[in-house]
Amino acid sequence: MTLIQRTFKDASSYKVVGGFVLAAVVLFGIAPAMLSDFRLSLLAKFLCFAIVAVGIGLSWGRGGMLTLGQGVFFGIGAYIMAMHMQMADASKAHEDVPEFMSIAGISELPSYWRPFASAPVAILGILVVPALVAAVLGFGVFKRRVKGAYFAILSQALAAALAILLTGQQTIGGFTGLSDFKTFFGFRLDDPVNRRMLFFIAAGALLVVVAIARQLMNSRYGELLVAVRDQEERVRFLGYDPANIKIVAYVVAAFFAGIAGALFTPIVGIISPADIGVVPSIAFLVGVAIGGRTTLLGPVLGAIGVAWAQTTLSENFPSAWTYFQGALFIVVIGFLPAGLAGLLPLAKQLAERMRPAPGSGPAVTASAVSVEAPADETAEPATEPEAPADEEKVKA
Repeated sequence: MTLIQRTFKDASSYKVVGGFVLAAVVLFGIAPAMLSDFRLSLLAKFLCFAIVAVGIGLSWGRGGMLTLGQGVFFGIGAYIMAMHMQMADASKAHEDVPEFMSIAGISELPSYWRPFASAPVAILGILVVPALVAAVLGFGVFKRRVKGAYFAILSQALAAALAILLTGQQTIGGFTGLSDFKTFFGFRLDDPVNRRMLFFIAAGALLVVVAIARQLMNSRYGELLVAVRDQEERVRFLGYDPANIKIVAYVVAAFFAGIAGALFTPIVGIISPADIGVVPSIAFLVGVAIGGRTTLLGPVLGAIGVAWAQTTLSENFPSAWTYFQGALFIVVIGFLPAGLAGLLPLAKQLAERMRPAPGSGPAVTASAVSVEAPADETAEPATEPEAPADEEKVKA
């Protein structure tokens, strides 16, 4: 490796490390110091959306899979966490079933609730179950070469089906979902210190997720994923199975969404079918599209920005926020296909076009600067030389 290559590699590494250090300073130092407890809790909620957005950026931006059903995996992680917290509160109160079951007249704990009473099992379920469901769905879909709009519609239908299924299950809260949590792994949720701890956990999880996504994007697998997005048949001709490459991205995105859902439950304090259906899944996608789906940080900034704008504008314009959101989405899709992250390269291109190239002044030709020499009046007029005698004989 040459000295220039080493220097460039070291500079790139320093830039990445500096970016993560700056993000850590903002999340762990500046934000807690400047925001109130309420605003900090809102930011923690937005960070959960950003974690989902990182997975969508990997599967959609790099893999070309329009995932309209991330609410499925978000909901699985959220409900597993909610079930564990409900059973922990019931155990602390020396009750056999959670309070909402007692009110509904359910006296026996359902069998599928029992494993998640253990904290290690609940954490393992949050990490494994969404990824396992995504692997099964991805194997059935991608092996059959379902892609494009068909895959998007199918994933959206799965989100709608899960929301409808949960709405009809009274043993899991029904339409109102699960709420009124008292503790989070033994820590009381009404303590402001513990609420800040939840923010720090969400911030740390976001940094880890971004680091994992960056490693995947810059690896050999990331190159194959982009190749599958652009030229799937050519990748198959080279001996790779595009279905396996897509399944990995789909599983990783589901893994991220499950973690985000598990953090969302204690931060917000409620999880219901309305939080995991079609509308939330599309909202995840809108944030990624606005931020820039093909970049690493675009989905993160887009998800946080859209969620913040929704909260701020809905407070001032409750009935007009939906129109603002739709107009912003139309403007980005119509005029900024790369999202807001594409503004910086676009500005650089415009600056380069407006900057005059070196030596691009008015062209000066040699004929324009040539000056005819003045005629010498004393010079004798040029005469044609006489032909030699031998040449005259030949002509004769």
